[in-house]
Amino acid sequence: MRTHFQPFQVLFFCLSLLAGLSKPDPDPLQDYCVADNKKPQALFINGAPCISPKDAVSSHFATSALAKAGDTKANQFGFNVTLTNIVNLPGLNTLGLVLARVDIAANGIVPPHSHPRATEVTTCLQGVLLVGFVDTSNRVFTQQIRAGQSFVFPRGLIHFLYNLDSRKPALAVSGLNSQNPGAQIASVATFTSKPPIPEEILEKAFKITKDDVARIRKSLGG
Repeated sequence: MRTHFQPFQVLFFCLSLLAGLSKPDPDPLQDYCVADNKKPQALFINGAPCISPKDAVSSHFATSALAKAGDTKANQFGFNVTLTNIVNLPGLNTLGLVLARVDIAANGIVPPHSHPRATEVTTCLQGVLLVGFVDTSNRVFTQQIRAGQSFVFPRGLIHFLYNLDSRKPALAVSGLNSQNPGAQIASVATFTSKPPIPEEILEKAFKITKDDVARIRKSLGG
């Protein structure tokens, strides 16, 4: 007997498939999968191998990794990001999220960057931040946020955080809906890649000279 599908049934089926494919991380198949960080990972999978659930303890689900301020002098932009991960928070494994502490020096900036595998929600805890993102039509959305205020950066779009205070540092915490969101700073990825992007490509793409390319690469540490 042949089955005939109505157009709306086909549409519903296709949308259901797309909804499943759009999830950043796979859904867990068990209550938790505490990461086994002691054994070398011989098989590379999404996430890390689990210890036996019988060996799980409360400390696997707790961390103080975000309690300590990061060193904002470690890079030329004046920011530091401290992440929870399966090393400092083994119980995070397979749960599809990450928390980040973002310390930004006075007038420091988290330069335009993107997370290819996650949407990010940032909450300002201290100071005044100018935040924003650019959509695929090159429209920019910016907002000043203060302590207690939040802003969302859609998945994969270039965004930034800038400390407007020239005297005091700022502090924010971000949540991202992927265990491994990835991060790519646009300028660094473009001008300090290994091996380098051919000079003529950069000259044509940015309408700059060969000397400009060399100067930018040097200033970014490339």
